[in-house]
Amino acid sequence: MTDFARISFAKAGGKAAGVLVVVADESLTLGKTATALNLDKLVKRAAAAADFKGKAKSPLDLITPGGTDLDRLIVIGVGKAGEIAAGDWIHFGGATFGALGRAKKATVVLELPGKAEVSADAAADFALGMKLRAYAFDNYRKGDEETAKAPADIVIAVADAPAARAAWASRAAIAEGVLLARDLVNEPPNILGPVEFADRVKALAKTGLKVEVLTEKEMTKLGMRALLGVAQGSSRPPRLVVMRWNGGKPKDAPLAFVGKGVVFDTGGISIKPAGGMEDMKGDMAGAAAVTGLMSALAQRKAKVNALGVIGVVENMPDGNAQRPGDIVTAMTGKTIEIINTDAEGRLVLADAIAYTEQRFKPKFIIDLATLTGAMIVALGHQIAGMFASDDGLAAALGAAGIASGELVWRMPLGKEYDKAMDSRFADVKNAGGRDAGSITAAHFIKRFVKDTPWVHLDIAGVALGSPQTDINRSWSSGWGVRLLDRLVADNYEGK
Repeated sequence: MTDFARISFAKAGGKAAGVLVVVADESLTLGKTATALNLDKLVKRAAAAADFKGKAKSPLDLITPGGTDLDRLIVIGVGKAGEIAAGDWIHFGGATFGALGRAKKATVVLELPGKAEVSADAAADFALGMKLRAYAFDNYRKGDEETAKAPADIVIAVADAPAARAAWASRAAIAEGVLLARDLVNEPPNILGPVEFADRVKALAKTGLKVEVLTEKEMTKLGMRALLGVAQGSSRPPRLVVMRWNGGKPKDAPLAFVGKGVVFDTGGISIKPAGGMEDMKGDMAGAAAVTGLMSALAQRKAKVNALGVIGVVENMPDGNAQRPGDIVTAMTGKTIEIINTDAEGRLVLADAIAYTEQRFKPKFIIDLATLTGAMIVALGHQIAGMFASDDGLAAALGAAGIASGELVWRMPLGKEYDKAMDSRFADVKNAGGRDAGSITAAHFIKRFVKDTPWVHLDIAGVALGSPQTDINRSWSSGWGVRLLDRLVADNYEGK
């Protein structure tokens, strides 16, 4: 991973270096610093030639203004200044970084037309957008000219620089968590196996996280034969990783986040088609999001007790692999008939969730998994599917989705769908057929949760291969880190 943005803050009105970036609304009115530099006429003349209207996130790139040491002048449109929403600033930041190109230095003057000041939170969100857009996974592109690009030193000039720095501290931690999640998903599967994944999580102990790793031997003693059944066809041993952040009151029950971590999914004996199978290195995006979230909470010293549990396995079809028709016993004691070995993520979650609930007795459990292709058919690559046993938790997640821009849509649960998971030979079967595949998968997981409020997020469409946006040009989006951090901050932190 290369971070192409080194960000600092300064008070507006100081000397600019490199590329100067200013903002303009749809009236092409500039802020007071740009006005003091007599840029108004230059901008309006260039805007007329380029048909620049100041629309939100649109850039206008100008030749260096005469009589200055600047390399270039870029104007970023913000639309109607009176209609800017809080969630727009992160996208303004991403669009601005995209307009910088290969600039080595830039000064971004965040001033709105008139007397309105850009708040510290808005400036920090703008910086977050730049940081996320600046990410590139180029570890293995040796000699490519893109890797030769040096990180840009970016100064964000704003009215209250100290307040912006303070606000940025928490955003910087969130950015690190998102980029960590992207890195984990983007890594090739020969590099990131279950053991290697666990080792990377252990390295996060430096942030203050307490990390515990359970091996195959320990999981066998606990009776995690659903998870172990997925892993038995691979020569690479599975791991269950527990991350704990204790920033709340000692007696407070932790908030629990559980992630599916299938580092590569061939489908097992029910093998997948060859076309596109390389993307199955990303079948651990749920575990990556949980890891990124826990890193963010630790680095920003969140005032909450939080728990991250990830089941990390590889699903391979060797002579020891589990077969369709096998029956395995999960940690809860429930028996599972294996109908399809490609319905493996829910088996991993069954044991990981049961372990989490039994050992830690959390306030709630939210699991994340790239679980079903049916979810992409239903919601595409823009919104994640949400299945919930608790209305209050579902509502809080929906609000956090709107606030963070990582949207969720509540999907139905019901007895009719649950019945589809009944087995002729065991307590439950692991696949219910093509119809309502995402819903029946959620019902399978629900059978392994007792009384704890629970939400399942099917992130198959949003976590990887999603459309490029203002804040992401990577195959992996790191989806879920910002959503869940917002959920924690708005509803549970310090309470």
